[in-house]
Amino acid sequence: MTKPIEHIQHHKDGSLWAKGQTLDGVATGYWEWFRRDGVKMRSGHFEKGEQVGEWTTYDETGAVYKVTKMKPKATKS
Repeated sequence: MTKPIEHIQHHKDGSLWAKGQTLDGVATGYWEWFRRDGVKMRSGHFEKGEQVGEWTTYDETGAVYKVTKMKPKATKS
């Protein structure tokens, strides 16, 4: 079984933009995005590349601004 690989992306200025894990090149598990000043902007979980569960958006100070419950995509029959 393949293990998840840590994935890190940076803003053009070199500051941390996003971090999480990928499995076979697809986002999986917990991910976080950051503003250029390092304050967390958004966080949530992926399952097979799809946003799942609760996703949190943070304001400019890092305080919780809103929480969004992701609806599963409709499956094709």
